Amino acid sequence: MNVRPLTDFPSGSRGRVQRLLGGRMLSQRLAGLGLTVGAMVEVLQNYGRGPLIVSVRDTRIALGRGQADKVLVEPRDG
Repeated sequence: MNVRPLTDFPSGSRGRVQRLLGGRMLSQRLAGLGLTVGAMVEVLQNYGRGPLIVSVRDTRIALGRGQADKVLVEPRDG
């Protein structure tokens, strides 16, 4: 399994969330946004600095790089 932090994914790429690092507060916040283990995620914007804009469960969300770095994702084609 080729799991990488969400920050490693360029704009336009997709993947499935495999693991969330960090504490309970971060996990609860991400779950409230729909970003849970098993969810499909598409990176809409990642310029290499600043926040990432992602689509998860038909919702666009912005994640700071520190948060996005704790979301481990397996790449998916298409």
